[in-house]
Amino acid sequence: MTNPREESARRRRSRLAELVRDTSYEVMPFKNTERDVLAAVPVDVPLTVTVTEAKGIDTTLALTERLLGHGYRVAPHLPARLFVDQQHVADVVARLTEAGVKSVFVIGGDAPDPAGEFTDAYSLLRAMEEAGHSFEVGIGGYPEGHGSIPQEAIDLALKQKAPMARRVITQICFDATRTASWAEGIATAGIELPVYVGMPGPVNRQKLMRISAGIGLGQSARFLQKQQSMLWRFLLPGGYDPTKLARRLGTALPKFRTNVRGLHIFTFNELRGTEQWRQKLLAALSEKEDDA
Repeated sequence: MTNPREESARRRRSRLAELVRDTSYEVMPFKNTERDVLAAVPVDVPLTVTVTEAKGIDTTLALTERLLGHGYRVAPHLPARLFVDQQHVADVVARLTEAGVKSVFVIGGDAPDPAGEFTDAYSLLRAMEEAGHSFEVGIGGYPEGHGSIPQEAIDLALKQKAPMARRVITQICFDATRTASWAEGIATAGIELPVYVGMPGPVNRQKLMRISAGIGLGQSARFLQKQQSMLWRFLLPGGYDPTKLARRLGTALPKFRTNVRGLHIFTFNELRGTEQWRQKLLAALSEKEDDA
């Protein structure tokens, strides 16, 4: 007979395995991204493609189209502050529809000055609806707050955007209990969308610095401002371990009523290492189940 502690541990492992199996990867549109995805990422892992201010939206759309051609499910990031006007929105919607894109990730974007009339994700979502899109829309969530936007404004924006979305992808999270509590809070508030928890993969500090240089100092600084606790976690020796964070999520989530369905890994284009890490964790969880 299984004792209560063993049963609790089994439930935690099972919950964690569900999260790890239902995982998507975020990639950045760099020179070798397509090659690296093909070499390391199974086609059943959904992808999102970020936008860098230096390369613009078209580079992201082009990579999205090429990865779709290889059989991947790809959602491009659509930052509101890089769209010029309603015609620009209509053109992008038409291009993605023709390419066979099924899902997109709509964000406000970090550009200090908007290129046109859209300053936040909500305004872009309304413009996309006017353009008659049929995409499954992902929107951002901020369990650990935003470095420059008050929490009340973030909460209001989420309520406004939710009726036009199909899922929530969170910022990078490091606090499992706080993230689970936040997910319960939005569910209690009536936002029943599936939630995918953002977390970094097994990227090393040197890789992170090269990526930061590649996307530009200004954009890197604004990204780190949003991810308030990220920098010091990576700079301190032994400061971040994705396996420990994933296990903490597996422990915390069963204690709350949430709609958390999976993980969204910020790969920083460390794709081979991220996929190896995910497979190793799944194998370890499976072995535990077999031994039970």
